[in-house]
Amino acid sequence: MSEEQAQPETKTIDVRKLLKSTLALGSSDLHLVVGSEPQIRIDKELKPLKLPKLTSKELDNMANSLIKEKQKKEFEENNELDFSFEIENVGRFRANYYKTIGGTACAFRMIPIEIPTLDDFDSPPVFKELVKREKGLILVTGPTGSGKSTTLASMLNEINMTERKHIITVEDPVEFVHKNNKSLFSQRDVGSSTKSFAAALKYALRQDPDIILIGEMRDAETIGAALTAAETGHLVFGTLHTNSAAGTVNRIIDVFDSEQQSQIRAQLASSLVAVISQSLIPRVGGGKVATQEIMITNPAISNLIREDKVHQLYSQMQLNQAETSMKTQTQEIMELLHKKIITKENAIKNSNRPEELLKIIDNL
Repeated sequence: MSEEQAQPETKTIDVRKLLKSTLALGSSDLHLVVGSEPQIRIDKELKPLKLPKLTSKELDNMANSLIKEKQKKEFEENNELDFSFEIENVGRFRANYYKTIGGTACAFRMIPIEIPTLDDFDSPPVFKELVKREKGLILVTGPTGSGKSTTLASMLNEINMTERKHIITVEDPVEFVHKNNKSLFSQRDVGSSTKSFAAALKYALRQDPDIILIGEMRDAETIGAALTAAETGHLVFGTLHTNSAAGTVNRIIDVFDSEQQSQIRAQLASSLVAVISQSLIPRVGGGKVATQEIMITNPAISNLIREDKVHQLYSQMQLNQAETSMKTQTQEIMELLHKKIITKENAIKNSNRPEELLKIIDNL
């Protein structure tokens, strides 16, 4: 494939066929923007397709072929729309349709139909232990496109294969669709099946759940409801766009007013089970590999959160790691470097602590 352009199998501007073709090229995303040819993302790099530049009418027709009348009205009212859909025997897709100063645009993210197992992507053994917890809060964090949804889907899939639980998911939009195995799923889409994350959480507690997944913990009301659910005997999974375990704890506390923060620290100290902060780094030879910083709550971690000593969490995570199953991102990156899975350049570029990483590399 040319470094400058990628060629799909079909030149027909049919959005479903276009998505099928670009998926076959190994793309993770498709971008449609008025005045530009369609572009795909492969291994973090955008590549234009050999197709005509899109007109406003063409792009709107493509987007409207995927959405319902109610969604069209929502788009006209809000100038943007999140939605998801499935193409049979191809895959599931998450999309955002939005307006720009030059017209309209649409971004598509590919979601596999088959939900990977924890073994499929060689996840740490502690993940299988975490999903056996009866209650508490497990957070999977990271930037957009870091694989949070896939990790969470795999964790729920592990539960589905091994335990009889009622699992409620609240997402915007629903990405992975789970089929009932041993567990019973109730999947809710914000906008079409519930008004908001906070409203869904409020009513979820009346729906006899064992496990609740919150697609994104965006505000104080949602975070507060998640903490309450975790404290009252439910296992709660959630996501935030934070890059580290300590950063995640700080973000949760900072969402609340100063007079509430002491109570939130106490709730978090008693209910937090783990924080998994994930990022994807380009792999030597193509593709990406996940790095996962893992903080497992123990009495020492809980005490630091309760006493507002979050700045000491990183040091605590470095102690007795063989016993605690904790790991920092720096240690994960160093393991990948030793195995020559990633380059030094990409390691430093994607590190949360590049100075610490450089110091370790220089001392080798």
